[in-house]
Amino acid sequence: MNISTVEPVSDLFQSIASAPRLQILLAIGEGEACVCHLEATFGWRQAYLSQHLMTLRKAGILITSREGRNIHYRLNDPRLLGLIRQAAVLQGVTLPELAPSPNCSCPNCKKEKRFA
Repeated sequence: MNISTVEPVSDLFQSIASAPRLQILLAIGEGEACVCHLEATFGWRQAYLSQHLMTLRKAGILITSREGRNIHYRLNDPRLLGLIRQAAVLQGVTLPELAPSPNCSCPNCKKEKRFA
């Protein structure tokens, strides 16, 4: 077996191995989320969240789009959610529903709605 054939799979698992990154991926789900939605969902500092988002983006797991000052993140391949869900089944756990609400109450979204 050629090690180079399994290395990309290993790299993928290493990129999503931490609990915070899995939570981020579940929160983004099949849609997209901006940093303010993720901050509101988890209550994490932006710097902490940004480190994890950068790792996922560099690994090619997340892609971004910009809308004004906001950067929106979405999965490059939504099939990754199926892999995460299958891993949960193998472990006998139920994953939380973490998708951010479209009615995000974080300060950034409140400001945008007020000026819209």
